[in-house]
Amino acid sequence: MYSHILIPTDGSDIARKGVDHGLDLAQKIGSKVTVLIVTEPYPIYATSAHFSWSPPERDIEKYDRSQDAFAQAALDPVRNAAHALGIEIDTLHVAKDIPSDAIVRTAEDRGCDLIVMASHGRRGLVRLLLGSQASQVLHHTDVPVLIVK
Repeated sequence: MYSHILIPTDGSDIARKGVDHGLDLAQKIGSKVTVLIVTEPYPIYATSAHFSWSPPERDIEKYDRSQDAFAQAALDPVRNAAHALGIEIDTLHVAKDIPSDAIVRTAEDRGCDLIVMASHGRRGLVRLLLGSQASQVLHHTDVPVLIVK
């Protein structure tokens, strides 16, 4: 049925529901799994074309190292859980990218035939302002998506 499942996570407890569901499904049907975490670039704000602020390079490097450490800390328990279940797993950290874009691209590049992800269930103004990664993935991929709430 599904031979390669992509499971994106942001390391949150809500995302863990999607991870657990995806691993359970993969074990039951014998699928390979790729677990993906995406970290965004250092936030640099500009108020106009004439004024912008750029932090010192050392601050950006420190931020990048902290994001990599966060990603590895989020992926390690998932990797261990998959191994305990006997699931073939790859983990991937994509840095400095928009999560929904990286999820869609990874699914295509790796030949995944299902994406299993959790939704934070944001509504109203919060969803409008923050967006919904799950919604963006649904709108930009041809790969089937299973949303876990």
